[in-house]
Amino acid sequence: MNAAPLLAAVVFWLAAWAFNEWLVRQHFQSRAVQQIARAVVPLLFGITLLVLWEGIVRGFNVPSVLLPPPSAIWQRLITSLPTLWADFRQTFLKSVITGYVLGCGLGFVVAILIDRSPFLQKGLLPLGNFVSALPVIGVAPIMVMWFGFDWQSKVAVVVIMTFFPMLVNTVAGLAAASHMERDLMRTYAANWWQTMVKLRLPAAWPFIFNALKINSTLALIGAIVAEFFGTPIVGMGFRISTEVGRMNVDMVWAEIAIAALAGSIFYGTVALIERAVTFWHPSVRGGQA
Repeated sequence: MNAAPLLAAVVFWLAAWAFNEWLVRQHFQSRAVQQIARAVVPLLFGITLLVLWEGIVRGFNVPSVLLPPPSAIWQRLITSLPTLWADFRQTFLKSVITGYVLGCGLGFVVAILIDRSPFLQKGLLPLGNFVSALPVIGVAPIMVMWFGFDWQSKVAVVVIMTFFPMLVNTVAGLAAASHMERDLMRTYAANWWQTMVKLRLPAAWPFIFNALKINSTLALIGAIVAEFFGTPIVGMGFRISTEVGRMNVDMVWAEIAIAALAGSIFYGTVALIERAVTFWHPSVRGGQA
């Protein structure tokens, strides 16, 4: 056991904890400074976790095959940028983005059709709930058999995972407008399309964006898991499964870090778009107050 790294990590953790406790209690006059202070708190908390991780691993001499220190993961990440970029491009830019757009788009369109057809609403929604409960590890091998080993089969898995959350949330959102509001639109002689565009879709936006945010993480998980069952020699899932077999755990953690960063940025982008589109919603206005 090496006490010096462990002691240094504990001291840093206590100092960072005290500073965060002081920072969250401050009320700065400048709005910009206040926003910076809000961003510093989670950033410092994350850095503290990394420092503790480093100190514990080095202090207790944990074998790198079990848990490498963050410094080793960072070193592998820096030295493997071309490989990581190729994996990111294959998994995220091809499989995730394409499948996300197709799955969410199809779910939205089918929800509009279901709203016009009581038969589809009673027949397709229960089927959608059943299919959405299917495990991805059961669907992925079938999609690989149907669409081949390249990124097209991963897109199919992502479409299946994102279609039904968008479908169910959009249908629920379209039903969110009250009967009084719909009666008011009828008194204005508004047809179905005008009621949809001016009343029901705006009321459904919070539900739709909820599905978009859920799907932003489901799409990445589905694409990576699908690559475990057959893929060209590139991709995040392929790299993780291969490097685990080679005991290169630092490379596995580098891939996980890239995937987590990409997923967080994707989710944050959707959340920012939601704030711009649903600025009128009480949840957004309350957060801005």
